[in-house]
Amino acid sequence: MFVRAYLRASTKEQDATRAKTQLEAFAAERGLKIAAFYTENESGASLQRPALFELITDASAGDILLIEQVDRLSRLNESDWAKLKQSLNEKHIKVVALDLPTSWMMTATDETTARMFDAINNMMLDMLAAIARKDYLSRRERAAQGVEKAKAAGKYRGRVEDAERNALIQKHLQAGISSWSEIMALVRCSRGTIAKQAALLKAASLPADFGRTPA
Repeated sequence: MFVRAYLRASTKEQDATRAKTQLEAFAAERGLKIAAFYTENESGASLQRPALFELITDASAGDILLIEQVDRLSRLNESDWAKLKQSLNEKHIKVVALDLPTSWMMTATDETTARMFDAINNMMLDMLAAIARKDYLSRRERAAQGVEKAKAAGKYRGRVEDAERNALIQKHLQAGISSWSEIMALVRCSRGTIAKQAALLKAASLPADFGRTPA
């Protein structure tokens, strides 16, 4: 059994490794050692999370997926959450979250104890995933209401464009040397930002081959 820790933040501006020390301490208290960390800055409301699925691919039956909170794993809608759970169940991966005490017993090596808590833990995971999704939607709704209120008051200016960053992204795309993943790491931006700049280049009738196929 290996413990594989998953660290996620929603944006490039946030520190995805913030909870690393907490996860290490939790594992150490139980005599466990984290075999690998999988870190990414992607939205929890999307299934497009390469690091998470790399973890699932690397895992063997009985491995533990260790997270700080259930919302680090999922803010997915019901359909996508079902798909993710299926991927986890097919590999028999145990999900352990610091904010879900019923999951802590999944670290036990005793098979009878682990099975006893499995059904309870799955139910709690479903409940917390649903709560995380509701919280995500509520935040988006409140943000949208705030924007509309600011617009009505004539105070909304929108997001300020990072012209220097965007120019650097376009430079890399035009050079055609770096993959999108490499540009994301170099410039510290999201895949969506690169896609937007790629579309702008295309619209400006610049060479169509402005970068490798997104990796």
